[in-house]
Order: sequence, then structure tokens, then C-alpha cells
Amino acid sequence: MFWLTHEAPACELRTLLLLEPMENPPHCVECFRASVSNLLFHSIHWTHSTQWFYHLGVHNSVYLMTTFTRDTEIFRDEDMLREDYQPESITAREEELEEYRKALQPVVNGAQPRNIFLYGKTGVGKTAVSRFLLDRLQRDTEQYDDLDLSVYWLNCTNLSSSYQVAINLVNTIRPPEEEISTTGYPQQRVFNILYDELDAISGTILLVFDEIDQIGTDDEILYELPRARSNGYLESAKPGVIGISNDFGFRDDLSPKVKDTLCEEEIHFSPYNGPELEAILQERADGALFDNAAEPGVISLCAALAAQDSGSARQALNLLYNAGELARARDDSQITEAHVHDARDELEQSQIEHGMRELTQHGHLALVATLHLALDGDTPARVREIYPRYRTIADQSDIDPLVRRRMHDHLADLAMLGILDRRSRNEGRSGGQYYEYEFSVDLETVRTVVADLEGVVLPDRVLRQL
Repeated sequence: MFWLTHEAPACELRTLLLLEPMENPPHCVECFRASVSNLLFHSIHWTHSTQWFYHLGVHNSVYLMTTFTRDTEIFRDEDMLREDYQPESITAREEELEEYRKALQPVVNGAQPRNIFLYGKTGVGKTAVSRFLLDRLQRDTEQYDDLDLSVYWLNCTNLSSSYQVAINLVNTIRPPEEEISTTGYPQQRVFNILYDELDAISGTILLVFDEIDQIGTDDEILYELPRARSNGYLESAKPGVIGISNDFGFRDDLSPKVKDTLCEEEIHFSPYNGPELEAILQERADGALFDNAAEPGVISLCAALAAQDSGSARQALNLLYNAGELARARDDSQITEAHVHDARDELEQSQIEHGMRELTQHGHLALVATLHLALDGDTPARVREIYPRYRTIADQSDIDPLVRRRMHDHLADLAMLGILDRRSRNEGRSGGQYYEYEFSVDLETVRTVVADLEGVVLPDRVLRQL
């Protein structure tokens, strides 16, 4: 039920929603009441030159419709299902929490902090546990007058060298108006600026590098920072490094000196199992969803699907959130298992599109070459059939093509991502063994991604299909 108010100059346009059209819109309250008594909602317009205040009675029961209203059936607080939500407690990571707490104990004691390396798949709680414990560490150390703790976070995504990490760390510490340029400095000069900033802060400083594996083999900063005090670069600051990685192989690829320095304490986060994911989801859902917003079995289904795939809490939360979004969009009062299955299909589609967009330049060339053949009806195709088209597209795009073997590696990557199907063929002595490739995803999805590619000149045959 809505209250109608009107206080406007003559001839000002007003809009009211009714369910059926009115041939002659009313111009006064009495006419309006007479006209709407048996009408359903639709759009009408009127003008009025006097002031009036009127309430539609229960017997007439006409409701004005608004464009936006708050959820009352599905989401109570949907932010609790978001990736960046920080829970007040950590579920199903008791052992890792205890290991982590012990590794951080020297900080509370005022000693040089240990360097800690966390590794595990995406979505298994590394960052959430780190934020939870470090927040409490900062809170608990406030009671000690002789202890000054600072924590700085740096996400290393798109940072491929020690130089870039050092520059971004300086700019994380400094206020925006004092940031330094990302180019133009010798590396040692940047390191010296960083040391000056750390000494100016003084006390115990924990530097958290999320996605640390992104820096690749240029890992000098991971050796220099933990040893900066013992090497005489720092006087009043005691730095400690916490590295977080999704790449199990990154630790093995570190240089021996960095491995000895960074990996003083190692904590492995294994994938969650089904019951653990269900406990995490249930805890979040209790706050995120209204009572009875999900049918029985929905939480356990989301947990089971994520456990079978990746063991990722992030995937389980995304499944539940997207299932809720579908229920809301369809005006359903509950999240059902059907919504969960539909949400999984949509998420898989989104992940495939994201995977295609994030390919390297030569990955995109291989993708377009295979699409060219598919549009001509020439797939499944062998590498010897894809490679000539790849070379042509590379030449037209002014990109140096790779040799056939290296291009084949990119086709294998596309198969690993689920974009292509790869089948092994063996024709014996006459034909030998080879692979054939064809798309495992809808070509419309591929065309959508290819249409947005930059730096790749598309063949006319592909352009005509976009």
C-alpha cells in the first residue's frame, strides 16, 4: 500500500502505475477514485493544479508499483557470500591456524619475525586465514607499549619482477601524492628508497605478498628484504615476509638462497572436503539468506559439487550466490537444486570465457586459427592443418609466429582449459599417431570473445560470422 501525495505546479506530468490502460486519465482525486476501483496496474499520466493528499482504501486496494524494492525472500545480506567478505571466525582450518599462530609468536615476543610461506590451491583459505590472524595479531599487540607492529599487503598479480614489486611496495607505503614513477629508476635505487621507507616506519613490519608466484624467477627481492637488517640496510625496522602462492611448483623453482630465506616456516593448505565446505557454507548462509530461502539439500549440493571439482570454498560460495541470483531473477521464493545446477552451468561458461580472454597473444592466434577451420566445417583438425592458418593470421597481425611445436603447446593449453577437445589418433604404420582438435564449447561463445580481441587481425571468414 502506498500513500499518494501531490504538490506541483499546473501541467506538471505525473505517472502512476495501474494494470489496465485508461482511455481518459483522471484530473482530480474523485475522478481517480472512481476510475481505479476495478482496474489493474498499467501506466497513466495526469496533471493537477491543486495540492492533495490521498490514501487508497483497502476496498479499492490499488498498489503503486516501484522499480526497486528490497529482498524479502532470498538474500538477507548477500555480501556474506562474496569473495572479499572476512568472516568473524574461521571454519575447518584449525590445524593451519595453530601452525600459523606459532609462526607469528616471535612478533608478540618482540623478536625478529619469521618468514612464512603459504601454498595451496585457489579458494582454500590462505588469504582469509592470513587476514583473520593478522587482524588479531595487530589487535593483541596493542597492549604492549614496547611493540610497534605494521602490516602491509601487496597483491603481486601482474608484477613480474623484483623491481616492480619494490616500486609497488614503496607506493603502497607512501601517500598517493608522494608515489614514485614505475619506471626510470635503477633497481638498487628503488631498493634503497624502500629501505628508507621501512626504517621511517620502524618497529616490526610484516610484508604480505599475495599471489607471490606471479613474480616468476626474478625473486631477488625475496632474498634481500628478509636479510636487509642483517646486511646493514635497516636500523630500526625488523621486516618479515609472508608469501602466499597458488602454485605448488613455485617453491621448487625458487633459487636455493631464496628458498632457505623465505621458507623458514611453510604451511600447506589442502583442498576442503565435502563436509568442511558444507560447514563453511552453512555458517555463511545463516547470515546471508533469509530463513527457508533455500530448499533442504541446496547447501550440501553446492558443497558436494565444489568438493568434487576443486575443493574450493570460493567455488562453493559462488555456486550458492549465483543460485540465489537465479532464484531472485525468476521471482522464485526459494533456491532449489535446479537453480544450483543452472548456476554451475553459467559459472562454467563464464570461466571458459574468462580463460579465453586471459590467453597469451599466441594463444589467441591459435584460438582464431582453430575457429577459422571450425567455421569452414573442417574440424576436428590436425596440427598440420591448424598451423598454416595460425601463421597467416600472425603475419597479417604483424606478430612473429612460433614454430609448429610451440604453437602445438598452445593448442594443448586450450584443451587443458576445456576450450578444445583433443583426441589421439593412431593409424599405424601408414599414418602414425597424431592429435585432432575441435571446440568443446559453443562457437557463439568463441565468436563473442574473438570479436573483442585487440592486436589480432581476423580473417574475413571469421569477421563475417561475428
